[in-house]
Amino acid sequence: MKKKTTAIIAAGVVIAGAITAFAFLNNTLGNNVEIESVIPTQETGASNGTNTANAAAAPTGAAVTAEQLNGVWNIADTSKVYWSVTTSKETVNFVDPTVTGTWNVNLNDSGAMTGEGTVEMSALDSGNAKRDEHVKGADFLAVTEFPQSTFVVKSFSELPAEWTEGTAVPVQLQGTMTVKGKEKEVTFDSQAVYSGGQLMLSGTTTVTFADFGMANPHSIVLDTENNLEVRLELVLSK
Repeated sequence: MKKKTTAIIAAGVVIAGAITAFAFLNNTLGNNVEIESVIPTQETGASNGTNTANAAAAPTGAAVTAEQLNGVWNIADTSKVYWSVTTSKETVNFVDPTVTGTWNVNLNDSGAMTGEGTVEMSALDSGNAKRDEHVKGADFLAVTEFPQSTFVVKSFSELPAEWTEGTAVPVQLQGTMTVKGKEKEVTFDSQAVYSGGQLMLSGTTTVTFADFGMANPHSIVLDTENNLEVRLELVLSK
């Protein structure tokens, strides 16, 4: 009789846990953030399934000089970084609009080019306050202890000497991403566009929870992929 009672209690605990987890997930599920690309679809020549932000309007086809491109560019306040998590039910996007940094362009010497960016992790937003609080807490990003994440470019792929206004140029950015105090070497596969006196950069890379010392948040009612997509949507101005 004692064993039967213990088994019933144990089953009740499991069921209660599942109900609690399911209730929490129901309150935190749902994607509320659409990714906005700084490079219009018609300029990349392919649709990526995301919304398009209003990039600086300028006529396409004009030649862009090295003088226009070379020099120090600052990340404008319209820039954003996105983090995407895919579960067995949906993909949830987080956006962080607090991006700062610089990009030093030198078309004559790609080895002399530099780039770096910083985001304030407290500004990470999925459009769900309860979910955001959980993600920013000690179990995951621990933003109180690690308030910033950074990316420092170590190398750029070689860029063409001649650009055309409004035409996308492929570029790879290899460097070090630091999240939660842990470093990860990554490569952003990107497109860059010069338009209206601004540089726009759109690039993605893939990391994992484990790369930054975090456990996969899967549960008994929801699976979560190990991979996270990080997406840069940067507008740079001189």
